[in-house]
Parts: sequence; structure tokens; C-alpha cells
Amino acid sequence: MSDTVLPRGTLFDMLLNSSIDYAERIAFIYRSSDVEFEVNYQKLFDDSLILSKAFKSRKVQKGSKVMLLSDNRYGWIVTDFALLSLGAISVPRGSDTPTRELEFILKHADCEFLVIETEQLLKAHEEMLKGLKKIKAIFVIEGEKTHKWFDNIYSYNDILKDRSVSTTDTEDFISQRYAINPDDVFTLIYTSGTTGVPKGVLLSHRNIMYNVRTLPDLIDLQKDDSWVSILPSWHIFERATEYVALSGGCSIVYSSIKTFAADLEQYQPTMVATVPRLWESMYSKINQTLEKQNPRKARIFKLLVRISARYNYLRRAMRDQLPIYSKVFILKRLWQKFTAGIMLLLLSPLNFFAKKKLRLVQEKFGGRLRMAISGGGSLPSYLDEWIDAIGIRIVNAYGMTECAPAIAGRSVHCEVFGTLGPPTKNTDLRIVGEDGVSVNSGEVGEIQLRGEQVFPGYYDNDEENKKAFTEDGFFKTGDLGKLTLTGELVITGRSKEIIVLASGENIDPSRIESAITKLPFVSDAVLVGQDKKGLGALIVPDFDQLRNFISGKFEQNSESTEKLLMDKQVLNRVKVEINRMLHPKHGFKPFEKLQNIYFLDKEFKMGEELTNTLKKKRHVIETKYQEIISRLLK
Repeated sequence: MSDTVLPRGTLFDMLLNSSIDYAERIAFIYRSSDVEFEVNYQKLFDDSLILSKAFKSRKVQKGSKVMLLSDNRYGWIVTDFALLSLGAISVPRGSDTPTRELEFILKHADCEFLVIETEQLLKAHEEMLKGLKKIKAIFVIEGEKTHKWFDNIYSYNDILKDRSVSTTDTEDFISQRYAINPDDVFTLIYTSGTTGVPKGVLLSHRNIMYNVRTLPDLIDLQKDDSWVSILPSWHIFERATEYVALSGGCSIVYSSIKTFAADLEQYQPTMVATVPRLWESMYSKINQTLEKQNPRKARIFKLLVRISARYNYLRRAMRDQLPIYSKVFILKRLWQKFTAGIMLLLLSPLNFFAKKKLRLVQEKFGGRLRMAISGGGSLPSYLDEWIDAIGIRIVNAYGMTECAPAIAGRSVHCEVFGTLGPPTKNTDLRIVGEDGVSVNSGEVGEIQLRGEQVFPGYYDNDEENKKAFTEDGFFKTGDLGKLTLTGELVITGRSKEIIVLASGENIDPSRIESAITKLPFVSDAVLVGQDKKGLGALIVPDFDQLRNFISGKFEQNSESTEKLLMDKQVLNRVKVEINRMLHPKHGFKPFEKLQNIYFLDKEFKMGEELTNTLKKKRHVIETKYQEIISRLLK
């Protein structure tokens, strides 16, 4: 490659620049068949060039929509760069996508090509794919040579026979950058809609490059940073993280749920980006291991965490690093600082001891972790405090697919704990009440924003586009929040119906509730699980039908309604029946099954839990049954 530095306008430009600046640095570490491979930036460039050339020879061109159905692997990122180098539009999805949903996306997006991870995955969707006449070619990432005459299926082994790279190939590849503009769409990501129909989020190079340019400063990115990656590459949070890392010459280790803990210790990353569910898993694993080894040590560990967390809180109170929503009388503030100072002095010896011991826990994260980013859902306050107490700097981030994804984050420049930090650079964010007027600090309203990261709209969905934007061009997130006096954002709830699990998965409750209420003994149902590790449901039963159902399953039946509602055997049998309906063969995903259910003894009433048009007021219901939900999904 030439040593000429290219302008940073598109993702392809970013790849070209990183390949020049960091040619010999390791870009990716991954395993295949238990063999570890290291790929430097020059090879990433070469592999992307070779695949781009192969795609081009098979008529993939600017504007072509290409479904990329694959989980994390090195082949994913190479495919991604090969497609965007041609100006093609990737339509990414994970391997767990149900056939019915996949068919909808392929048709709605007008996909012309399909890249699929394995032959086994291709076989699973074979019958559906036969009916799609618009698909010109299917490419299998991992597979033997499969192409036959008059067949449109190719393995990468078929199309990558010639892996040589000439000077002309390099020049032609680089020259493709001139055909790509910042406002060109580079990807179309489908996210769940409130009606159960996925919505296609169009994202341009300008949207994602805003994140690539802005986020490194927020996390103080260093070129010698190493990342352990575990989230799905097609998810915009992980995808943006990988682009940011590559823009700075970092190395990325592709990990998995099974190997994540071991990989943290082996590769000793300086950075990780995870969702709350993984932090919950680490939290539980550490505590449970201690309980099994020595209950006394477990109690001491928890005490040390409480001491560290309390010390951190008091220190922040002294330094005005806690969220403030209204002005506090100066004498009251001085008294608060004075009492906090006294407590700090008393706790200092214990805190010194606690911090010293808690450094041992950091070894579980490799010992070099200087920063962790949590996104894809709200981080529960207890986890935020726990991570902080054991000495890991955490960036609690807020974003959406529609913003590619950054909206706000508690960066290295923000010390106000218990918040998401201020909006990202050049983001115009406001909190709006029901009347459409911006509210004061501390008041709750809908979060709306404008900025370079905001998507141009949903693909082929005029109705949703009208709902998504205000007349003056602000994107309506559907999330509820408030701002502190100093401008930090705090999420308080969701006005949209979409449930986001702690693992970052988006779930449309109406689709599942509709399935549940098909059962004769269910009058109504409300799905719950926001920021939890799994789903639960509040069930309003039809008691006569429920008794009929139970009498057919058990020899004995609870005589009273009260006993029927609390009978664990009945609850478990009903849950099994519901989860049978929520099976993948019916188009549902594995994480959409219910962990627990709870029978309500009263129907929802108009004017209370229901609107005048009988729509459920989810926030009213969730507030009313808050304690029950907490017990349901511990």
C-alpha cells in the first residue's frame, strides 16, 4: 500500500488508514478447530481485498443488499469490509434467527445475495430459501467446495481459489473509496417493532463514523489497548466497538460465552464491552464460588465490597460527583460535606484494607483491565456500585441502533456516578413532557435528540418514520429520562413497549402476549423483564377454564381461588404449557421463553391499568406490581 494518508469519511477509509498506520500490528486473535490464529492489519486488508474482488466478479455492487447471517468469527468482519468496500448494503443477523423472521427480512429488504455461516445453517433454511426468486447467489463462509453447474450456491472455498494480490488489485481496491460517500447507507439492521414486525434501521457511513470519531476520546482509547469481544458482531453496540478499536490500531480477541472467563485471564485485556447480563454472570459466579469454598470468606468479601462502595460514595459526596437535580441550600450542602468528611476519615483504614484485598478480584478480569463499557441495556445500580467497588472503571453507556449507537456515556471525562453522563459531543438532547415542551432538570420526560449519529429513517416504512421524528427533526427515542443540573442523563423507564433484557436482546412483548392469550385459560397477560436476565409474565386467568385445564392434568384440584393462584404445581404446569407455545418451531427465539409467571386475582380496569381504548398502560402495571415483578425475576 501507499503511505499516503486518506481522509476519514467512510468506514472503508477507516480500514485503509488503519492498514497503513498499523500494518504489522495484530488486529484479530481467534480460534478455529482449537487452533489459535493471529491476523495483522495488513492481512485484514488483503483478506478484505480478495473477498471484495470475488464478490465483485459475482455481480455484488454498490447498492446490492446482502444478508449476512453469521455469528462472531473473523470471516464476519472480513465479509463486512468486503461488502462496504463495494458500496453494498449488509443486512446482518445472528444464526439463531427463526426461519419465518429471516424470510420476512430477506423479502422486505429486497436482498439479492445471502452470506451464511455454515452448510448446516443453510440446510436449516433450505426449504424457505428455495421459494425466494430474488436471491442471485448464496455464499457459505465455512464449507467445502459446493458449487455445481446451474447452481447459485458457493462456498468461500469456491470463490477464493486465487488468493494472490497484485499491485493492480491493490490499486483497484483502494480506488473503490471514491465511489462511496458519507451519506451512503452501509447497513440495514432489523430491530423488533412494537407490532411484532421487525423494522429496518438504515445507517449511513456518516452515522457510524460519528461514533468512530467521537468514542475514542470518551474512553481514552490507546493503540496498545486489547479487547476481548463476546457480543454478537451484528449487534450495533459490538459492531461500533470493533470499528472504534480498529480505527485506533487495537487488537481484538474473539471469545465466547463458554471461554469468556478463561479468555479474560489468558489474554489480559485492557478493555471489554459487555451487556449487563454478563456482569450479572461474573457477579454471581464470584459470589457463588466464594460461598462454596468458604462461607466465612464470602461474608468477609461482601463486607469489603460494602466498605469500598460506601467509601466511594462518601468521597463523591465530598467532591460533588453525585447527581443533583435541584439547587441545595448552601448551609445544608456544607453540613452534608462535613458529615461525609468525618465518615471518610473513620472509614479510611478499613477502605485501604478493602481496596488492597479487592485487587485480587481484578485478576479474574486479567489484571490489566483499565476500563469496561456496559451497553445494550440499563446497568442495575447494584452492579454499577459492585464493579466500581472492586476497582474497575466502568463506562455506563446509553445508545440505540437508530443512533449507531451512541447517545450518552459516563466517560473518562465524567465523574458524576449514578448517571449515564452527558450527551455525546455535538448531540442536541432534550427531555420533553407529554405536552411536547422541554421540562426542567430533574423532571421526567421522553428523551429526544438530533445529531450526526441519528439514522435517516426506517427502510420502506413511512408510517414508523412519521412517528419517529418531531416536526423540528428530533428523533423520539421512546425512552424516559431526566437530566441533572449539570447535564448528565439518567434513564427512568421506557415509553416504548420493547423489552431489553440484561443480555441486550430486544423483545416485542405484544407478540408473545398475543400467543399466550390464545390459551383458553388466559384472559390477559403482561410480559415483564426489562433489564432482567429473563422474561416473566403477569397472568390474568379465566378461572373456570383454568380449573378445567388443571383437572385434566392433576387428580386433585385446589378448592379455593386463593389456593389455585398460589399452587406451585399449577404455576409450573401452566408455565410449561405457555413455553410450549413459545418454541422456536413457532418462530420464537430461545430467550423468549418464560422463567416465571404470576397469577393476578383481578382483571385490568379501564381508567386504571387500561386506556379508554383498552390498551395496557405498561408503566402503570409495572409500578403497581413492582414488588411482585422483583420477586418473579430475581
